[in-house]
Amino acid sequence: MTGPPVHSLTGDQVTALFSEAARGVFPEPDFSVRIGPLCGPAAAVVAFTDCVVVATPMGVRWWREVLADGADPMHPRALLTLADALGTTVGENEAVLAAAPSRTVSLARSVRLVPFDDGHPRVARARRYRDDVRAWTTVEGDGLLVIGRGLAGRWEMSMDVAPRARTRGLGRALAAAARAHVPRGQAVYAQVAPGNAASLRALLAAGYRPVAQEVLFPLRPAGGSA
Repeated sequence: MTGPPVHSLTGDQVTALFSEAARGVFPEPDFSVRIGPLCGPAAAVVAFTDCVVVATPMGVRWWREVLADGADPMHPRALLTLADALGTTVGENEAVLAAAPSRTVSLARSVRLVPFDDGHPRVARARRYRDDVRAWTTVEGDGLLVIGRGLAGRWEMSMDVAPRARTRGLGRALAAAARAHVPRGQAVYAQVAPGNAASLRALLAAGYRPVAQEVLFPLRPAGGSA
């Protein structure tokens, strides 16, 4: 059985691909697998509509061998083969959403943030997958916003809302605030488990839009810092 068409990408092309996706311009749906170099702290397999992009140290020849039987790069067998080759584990299988560049974000509610770093698990996890990690907490201490540079140098956010503060619009406000905490003209990306309906709804309400499905492969030890 013949595998899918496999093409190579440069690191700059991978970066441009994500920038375009944030604007709603997606790769050609040609059922190809596009192989790029490692473009950040973690390796990645990213599925767009009828197109898969990978960013790993493995080149075109390695991927052609893995996919020679027609396997999809997102198939569990291919993901486990990649993890074994990298000497790491398979990360979460998540939806990727992006908010296009904006400096005039309308918040669902006002949110006051102050710098924060006390070893919170979400901050520690971010440092495993991202560089230049910064974090803020709400003045009340019921919300956390984390931003850093991840795959292909893109700005990525994550958030945490204390149980006592949920269902009040704080998640939406934090997601919207992230858009004002990255350099002008830059999009913001977020990864979320498809079953996390609360976070998905908050991100959608804050102007984020689905762009892809993604699995990351950590290359830093747990607790490692950028």
